[in-house]
Amino acid sequence: MSDELSEFERSIKREIDAFMKPDNEPSPSRDLLGDKKDEQKSRGKKKSAGTEAAGKSAQSYKTGHLVRLAVRTRKLEADTVFEHRSTSISKLEAQLEAEKAAKQAGFPIIGYVIDIQSL
Repeated sequence: MSDELSEFERSIKREIDAFMKPDNEPSPSRDLLGDKKDEQKSRGKKKSAGTEAAGKSAQSYKTGHLVRLAVRTRKLEADTVFEHRSTSISKLEAQLEAEKAAKQAGFPIIGYVIDIQSL
């Protein structure tokens, strides 16, 4: 029971560190219980994880939302699906970021939100 609890605490600590500093690995000196072997094993697994095709690590998309919008360039045109990945944890903020990105991409008319998925 205590092993499961300590492993849970370590995993939560790693998740928080990954969220707060997505570019840096969590430092082993900040480990809650000081169990270096488990920390080294888990860090080794993180380093061997593959990266996405876009060149960004999977760790950078652990939090946030994938927003799908129906957009148009003209009023009487068929809707086009526009996808935007947001790092925001707020759905409303992610939607606003996606709408702003769609307008910058050349889609002045945003019809409606198709879907917002948590990452």
